[in-house]
Amino acid sequence: MLATLYQLGITPSNSRPRVSNDNPYAESLFKTLKYRLNYQPKGFGTLEETREWVSLFVKWYNHDHHHSGLNFLTPYQRRSGLSDKILSKRKEVYEAAKAEHPERWNGRATRDWSLPDTVYLNPDKVHEQSEEADEQMAVS
Repeated sequence: MLATLYQLGITPSNSRPRVSNDNPYAESLFKTLKYRLNYQPKGFGTLEETREWVSLFVKWYNHDHHHSGLNFLTPYQRRSGLSDKILSKRKEVYEAAKAEHPERWNGRATRDWSLPDTVYLNPDKVHEQSEEADEQMAVS
């Protein structure tokens, strides 16, 4: 099996067996892909049909699909630097709505339209490693 993969120019995955959330970003992408219109769970008729479908999916995913994890921005908006302007405008709209109808808001603040600068695949693990490093520094 490995020889065939290498012969085809494919690097085998080093993911851990039986771990469904090995890469939550990839898992999320696969789920989104499988629920798209015209997805063919039994396969496509030709390689060309497959390439065309995937090309359209990638274009939709990057330019039209608004991600909840990105505060409903598209990946293109986030990567191209448009996110600050868009999220700033959203914050203005929410603040204006709150000023006009404060009775509709149960808390003091409107929605948080900020995005983190850094994201991690396994944030708990990063946090644990940071704590371990802090403890080792204290012992030294």
